[in-house]
Amino acid sequence: MTKEFHTNISQITLQYKRKVKANDRPKVSSSKHAYELFRDNWDDMTINLFEEFKILLLDRNNQCMGIVPIAKGGVSGVVVDPKLIFASAIKARACGIILGHNHPSGGLKASSADKAITRKIVQGAYHLDISILDHIIVTDDEYCSMADNNTCLLYTSPSPRD
Repeated sequence: MTKEFHTNISQITLQYKRKVKANDRPKVSSSKHAYELFRDNWDDMTINLFEEFKILLLDRNNQCMGIVPIAKGGVSGVVVDPKLIFASAIKARACGIILGHNHPSGGLKASSADKAITRKIVQGAYHLDISILDHIIVTDDEYCSMADNNTCLLYTSPSPRD
């Protein structure tokens, strides 16, 4: 008996292409450094125009594996789908994530929506054993770190040595 394959089913591929060797990746050692990586990779034309949400994916040594744009929104908000964040992190085999989004208004205070999406992502990361190290609000020349300000409960997975 031969196995019959259905031709009306889509093939799904997961792919992460490493462009930079592990030793050449920038190591994120502070919220300021995370902000600088985000800011250097943000479009100067759009940072003050509309909200965007991006993530830094980190390896076990907190070296940046890459930046992933997750969503673009309007002047006062962006809708973030956590599934896209986790799909990207799992695809790249990331151990840590730093969340980042801009405030076109230049304000640095985390909104209730910012805190709510952070909590939601933290809850999902807990079950996947992925560390959410920070959520950075990015503006043209300043930033706010939720981790530094204890704005939200973030999650760091236990070390395998613990």
